[in-house]
Amino acid sequence: MAASRITPAALVKQLFWASRPVSWINTAYPFAAAFLFVGGNLWSSVFWVGTLFFLIPYNLLMYGINDVFDYESDLRNPRKGSIEGSILDKKWHRPTLLVSFSLPIPFVVFLIANGTIASTIWLLIFVFTVIAYSAKGLRFKEIPVLDSFTSATHFFGPMIVGIAIAGGSLTNPSTVDVIFSFMLWGMASHAFGAVQDIKADREGGLASIATAIGAKATVRFALIAYALAGILLLRTPFPGPLAAVAAIPYLAILAPFWNLSDANCEQANKGWRRFIWLNFFAGFVVTMILITSVLTR
Repeated sequence: MAASRITPAALVKQLFWASRPVSWINTAYPFAAAFLFVGGNLWSSVFWVGTLFFLIPYNLLMYGINDVFDYESDLRNPRKGSIEGSILDKKWHRPTLLVSFSLPIPFVVFLIANGTIASTIWLLIFVFTVIAYSAKGLRFKEIPVLDSFTSATHFFGPMIVGIAIAGGSLTNPSTVDVIFSFMLWGMASHAFGAVQDIKADREGGLASIATAIGAKATVRFALIAYALAGILLLRTPFPGPLAAVAAIPYLAILAPFWNLSDANCEQANKGWRRFIWLNFFAGFVVTMILITSVLTR
């Protein structure tokens, strides 16, 4: 009985892993870099509060909700219980939801109070999409195509908030190209990631872009989306086009799965595992080049 008690230390440990620390940089860095390179002040409280928000509370909100409402399907998914996602025991569901929803509140209130009308609207939109992706009654993750788009907003959204709250323009043609490139990149990554779960999702009664159109079509959609993302980067001012090179490793990873069947969908996990580490390198290179060269013009 004592082993099942929920202690503060045990809860913090559980929430830490539920927040996917390996993904923290993927949401905090776009906000921080965009904010600074459109003229935001490194020493401003908005920069530090915003960066911290997108580093931890934002990810806990995203993945904590996901782990609670995906519990049944996660039990059948061999990928869970590792770096690719945790299995949240039922005893943690209530406290996880409580902290996941509560922790972001002071950060959001601060960013609204110290932001602009535009940044407030965008912030609320992207907080909503984080919740809507997994929460019961919304479950955008089970609406094919919308699932990939919503997942992508989790990562290009912080960049938009960073630009808006620092007073940058979101209508500059080059900035628009960057945003849409990040969107396509995110959609491609989500779609390919869903391929490996086709069997588990179908057995669990879950829908996704991959369960709807199948492994082969989803892989091809992802490959085309990566290619289009790279093309959009070629339209940006130099040295922005150099970032298009980062799309090549993704295309190389997806190419062997061009004719992947639903029956062999789990084979896509080999490519997905390479993605996890490639994302760190590509994300850093692309963000540094594009935000410094495009958004500071």
